[in-house]
Amino acid sequence: MNVVEIEAAVSELALQPFDREEFSFAFLKAFGNKETTITRLRKGETNASDVASGVLQRNNIHLATCETGTVNATLKALRESPKTISAKAKFILATDGQTLEAEDLTSGETIASAYPDFPQYFGFFLPLAGISTIKEIKDNPIDVRATGRLNKLYVELLKDNPEWATEARRHDMNHFMARLIFCFFAEDTDIFPGGKLFTHTIEQMAERDGSNTHEVLGTLFRAMNIKHAERMSVGLPRWTTEFPYVNGGLFSGNTDVPRFSRIARVYLLHAGQQLNWAQINPDIFGSMIQAVADENERDALGMHYTSVPNILKVLNPLFLDDLRAQLATAGNNPRQLLNLRKRLAKIRVFDPACGSGNFLVIAYKEMRAIEAEINRRRGEPDLRTTIPLTNFRGIELRDFAAEIARLALVIAEYQCDVLYRGQRLALTEFLPLDAQNWITCGNALQLDWLSICPPTGSGVRVVSDDLFQTPLDQAEIDFENEGGETYICGNPPYRGSKWQTDAQKADMFKVFDGLTKGWRSLDYVAAWFMKAADYGTRTKTATAFVSTNSICQGQQVPILWPLIFATRNKIAFAYTSFKWANLASYNAGVTVVIVGISCESNNTRRLFSANEDGGSAVRDVGNINAYLVAAPNIEVQPRSGPMQDLVAMQFGSHPYYGAALIFSNDEARRMIHRSPDAARFIRPLYGSKEFINSAPRSCLWIQDNEVDQAIAIPSIAMKLADVTKARRAASKDITAQKLAETPYRFREQITAKQYVLIVPRVSSENRPFLPVGLLEPNCIIQEKAFAMYDAPLWNMALIASRLHWVWIGTVCVRMRTDFSYSNTLGWNTFPVPLLTEQNKTDLTRCAEDILLAREAHFPATIADLYDPDQMPENLRRAHERNDEVLERIYIGRRFRNDTERLEKLFDLYAKMTGGRGATQTTRKTVS
Repeated sequence: MNVVEIEAAVSELALQPFDREEFSFAFLKAFGNKETTITRLRKGETNASDVASGVLQRNNIHLATCETGTVNATLKALRESPKTISAKAKFILATDGQTLEAEDLTSGETIASAYPDFPQYFGFFLPLAGISTIKEIKDNPIDVRATGRLNKLYVELLKDNPEWATEARRHDMNHFMARLIFCFFAEDTDIFPGGKLFTHTIEQMAERDGSNTHEVLGTLFRAMNIKHAERMSVGLPRWTTEFPYVNGGLFSGNTDVPRFSRIARVYLLHAGQQLNWAQINPDIFGSMIQAVADENERDALGMHYTSVPNILKVLNPLFLDDLRAQLATAGNNPRQLLNLRKRLAKIRVFDPACGSGNFLVIAYKEMRAIEAEINRRRGEPDLRTTIPLTNFRGIELRDFAAEIARLALVIAEYQCDVLYRGQRLALTEFLPLDAQNWITCGNALQLDWLSICPPTGSGVRVVSDDLFQTPLDQAEIDFENEGGETYICGNPPYRGSKWQTDAQKADMFKVFDGLTKGWRSLDYVAAWFMKAADYGTRTKTATAFVSTNSICQGQQVPILWPLIFATRNKIAFAYTSFKWANLASYNAGVTVVIVGISCESNNTRRLFSANEDGGSAVRDVGNINAYLVAAPNIEVQPRSGPMQDLVAMQFGSHPYYGAALIFSNDEARRMIHRSPDAARFIRPLYGSKEFINSAPRSCLWIQDNEVDQAIAIPSIAMKLADVTKARRAASKDITAQKLAETPYRFREQITAKQYVLIVPRVSSENRPFLPVGLLEPNCIIQEKAFAMYDAPLWNMALIASRLHWVWIGTVCVRMRTDFSYSNTLGWNTFPVPLLTEQNKTDLTRCAEDILLAREAHFPATIADLYDPDQMPENLRRAHERNDEVLERIYIGRRFRNDTERLEKLFDLYAKMTGGRGATQTTRKTVS
């Protein structure tokens, strides 16, 4: 369930008559528990509660209903219950149907409310559904509740007006919803006088069956686009006179309204009557509601919310920290404060993938806060803002999100005016709205950013006829801010190369054509970085985007970053990898980085990294390279062989259309039971999963001189016939046709004499070390893992080290949060100092100790042994000794942290490659 569905379910529960026997189960169901889970709890199969009328869900909550007036005592009993502790409950809750009390046992935070009001605290309980609690939602759930109400209305309207869901009417529907949101906000903030004027008018003038609701709304919308003096002359009814003239294009143009059913009218009234829209957070609400108008995204309703702290990770180092520093320096100096205020008025913030505008809204709010402090210090608290909304530019592909972005900024402006200047002045100057349009609906990678957010001093000025609809070919609006600066920011769509649509591939081609032939391997977000870098060559600009960390890893680095550096942009600041969480159940957040680039010359660059407590550490460094390491700008290029005297690492053997050569152990046993001679041709087969889980499969392994004996066994002969058939079917594959002549062979037919080292191609980054292992010489390594045949054991010590872990985590590609190991990028480029024979002897002993420590826990698997929470102490100590021996070879002591490890590795890599690695590029203009 998403947060909107949870809020609706909790609200519905609070409206039902209180049932002491059923409440606990209904409450758990409201937070997404399946019916089977509820049934088992109800029967007592999984309910271990020792409190009267209690229900205990392990690792989740202990709750109980109780007699009237005993809520506090029951909550105490739940808290003191031994079962609460042993079951690791995160929450306790008690209610008597009149009051409800609960406690978060992790944080100690508590809530107490009248029973009908407990849905207001649904955000407090979101961890029960596997959703990280976000302070803004926990403290003020209005945005989730508003999103849910409007979604119900939207869906109900489309039932009776299916044509409004078509491409031809979609903009009209989206525009209609934006008008409703404005009206709900306006009636709760006195923009419409009298309180709930809009909702009351609908209730009085619209029939209960909804039959004329569309006519009433259409009349109101038309009235708000006509000045009061002209309304009587155009035949508008008297009941429209109290509504103000809004202008700004919000109510201009088509005033058609979809038809309402009785239910739709009820939903409309509930949205207005039951919520206080004055409390809306435009950045939160806008982010949540953008999925309403997209049927494919409606399941994700309410999930797309980016927390303010995460947005500020982009905006603070991009430009807000500098503004605050200038404010601190100015103190109470009137002239310096005035200069800062003038600077604020000329700053342009541009988000070329703005969604519902949350980055722009937060930037606007933060700048208004700085301006308000300037005005306070200068003794001018009532002064009208000099920061124009038109300096907050955006491009958004989706029509409804673009509508909401414009509206969110309008609401943010009004809220700031109320906060800093008071309700009276805010109301005096809010209406009529300005008709200039500053959010463009279109494809950011196909549009010229210079026309959307023109360089300083542009003299062209175009006023749109409609705040909410602007042609894509509009000329730029003059900012009247000569000498201003532009900051580009946002969270563009990521999309890995394999998942890009044909249209997105066309976008990538437009941006990178003539720059690099390798653009097909780049993530979609790379195009935003490239356009921003080129934009920065035209005017004073700094850019910071959120991105998947893959653009700073593996093969994408030598493709993308030399192009960006060729524009004279450098990385000005960066956040290394951290989770960019959303509100999805069991958090479907992605691992991201934040990268800021600028052409400005600055000897100090800021490198941020996440702490274990969720905070950030920052260092001032001389340079940040494309891997987000304080090191020279060198791109690690794949190599065909290792740089030092390391043993070559190669792919395991590929069956190559020979799937029949591989089978389960059960089938192997049946083959041997029927034909005991088959045993000599069957060997254990390991790929990455098989090694990590200690669960090898079986395969046929037949030497050239054994073919006749093998095919004499019927079960083997049948499998070889299947291989021949499969390879022959790949008629256009020359290799397959050749291998069809030897169906008993894998493409590679390599075995070890003494032992083989196996390195998984994919491994979880949660493991503290790369799970390299040693297998018997008869074991066959499939191509889904890497193999090192008869390699000296000290090679294993290198692969199992923390040094190697941080290297591959940086220069190799990742699959989500897993390492995708590469022999050419990870092993062949791994910088190792010249090793003496004694070094090799010491490292060999370390590898042996690691193997012996594992053996002591047989039959535990690699997955068991390297679980970060359950790793055996003797194995952990063996790895620690291995790291100490190796790191002393590098610098004579242990490294302090992974950052120091990476910096040393890049320094060594630069020396070993002579500083080579940067790709030569040609430049073209990206507009």
